[in-house]
Amino acid sequence: MVQSQPSAVVFPGGESMAAMQARSVAAIRRHDAAFEAEYGPGAVWVAVSHGDIIKSVLADALGMHLDLFQRINVGPASVWIVGYGATRPSVYATNTDAGDLSWLSNGIHSGDAPVGGGAGQKAPCTSCA
Repeated sequence: MVQSQPSAVVFPGGESMAAMQARSVAAIRRHDAAFEAEYGPGAVWVAVSHGDIIKSVLADALGMHLDLFQRINVGPASVWIVGYGATRPSVYATNTDAGDLSWLSNGIHSGDAPVGGGAGQKAPCTSCA
């Protein structure tokens, strides 16, 4: 059931997968709001957790039903970047484990997507020294 219909799973003596997702997403959003209130819009912070919790938070950010979260592959020590805004979350990077993330120092600005898409983040210069 965890693989085919996780939204229906309730662990004996424990919580349901749906309750786990609701609890995790609420905690992430609360922390993000508190962090933004203290440090301003675009502030960057890190959450570290187990794979299914990460996948459930990502499913929410991507607008996916919990029953589809097993489609998300979260690699060990990978980085996923989600920005929360007033209107909706935005996913900026997925399953990355390489590269310079210093571009995050410019902050993440969630909100409406640019019309026609966007140019993405500027790639870090690897030959600049």
